Amino acid sequence: MNKEYVLLLLLALVILSCKKEDKITGPSFTKVEVDTLLHDSISIRAIVIDGDKAWYAGSKGRYGWVPLTEGTGFVGIAANDTIFPEFRAIAQTDEDIFILHAGTPANLYRISKNGKYTEVVYTEEGEKVFYDSMQFFNDKEGLAMGDPTDGCLSVIKTIDGGHTWKKIDCSTLPKAVEGEAAFAASNTNIIIQGNKVWMVSGGKKSRVYSSDDKGDTWNVYETPIVQGSETKGIYGADFYDDRIGFAVGGDYTKPDDNSANKIVTDDGGKTWKRVAENKAFGYASCVQFMPGSKGHELLSVGPAGLYYSYDDGQNWKKIFDDNQLHTLKFVDAKTVIAAGNKKIIRLKLK
Repeated sequence: MNKEYVLLLLLALVILSCKKEDKITGPSFTKVEVDTLLHDSISIRAIVIDGDKAWYAGSKGRYGWVPLTEGTGFVGIAANDTIFPEFRAIAQTDEDIFILHAGTPANLYRISKNGKYTEVVYTEEGEKVFYDSMQFFNDKEGLAMGDPTDGCLSVIKTIDGGHTWKKIDCSTLPKAVEGEAAFAASNTNIIIQGNKVWMVSGGKKSRVYSSDDKGDTWNVYETPIVQGSETKGIYGADFYDDRIGFAVGGDYTKPDDNSANKIVTDDGGKTWKRVAENKAFGYASCVQFMPGSKGHELLSVGPAGLYYSYDDGQNWKKIFDDNQLHTLKFVDAKTVIAAGNKKIIRLKLK
């Protein structure tokens, strides 16, 4: 056995050993405590964590925040004449909150966190206008995405902290397939890691769009999730880092169908494979990686309830039974905020 071969063998053993130690062998918590932060008459599909507050945007033009410590929250109403927007997207910078009406006219509101101003910074009208999700890279640059209007997904961008927004021309975006759109289910159609951004679509074609340069150039990749009709495809996705990602969805008209509705990638979204086939939940609207879990632990929510996986999404266990939740965000590794129909709740994982 030559020295070169021995060194290669030792290196392989070290890598395998590290990977084995990397794996989680059991749940990182054994108990879930739940308390309610908000009861209201609205549906909430978009939340963002801001220090000791959880901001939300919902139906009937309503938005606001709930305290995560002591104190009283805030409720606001944004209206355009007699039109009360259906807010499905929310994002933030250090100073401002941004909320976006899904349909036409798609009014994007900039709201100061200190309560000094509320203004419309972007408006778009048209029969096909429907916006789904919004995220910021930093305090200056952000993106919002929606259904196709001119042959490509609608993407608007800001580079001045959200004061102004400009729609990206279709010449720089991949062409949409007939029947391809997106779902405004949980504000998780856009995912950002550093300078990298992903967008997920659904409908007759369900794909993943990827950019390494904050949306200046794009690639698009096929997925094996269920698709082929307007109610099928990816409804929510998350990336733990620039490689490990997970997406959930299905067909909301068949909420119990748990085939081809969970997919995973380990190469930054270029290739995907199905996992947990015919296991656990059916249609789901949101999935999130647990912070600090090295990409192994996930939570997902939908009509079947709140589910947890500690083995990369291979197996799932229901940890909270509530069929009215649409979206969730981690405050930290042991605290989760979830929102949905008429409520915002907090879950403490112990």
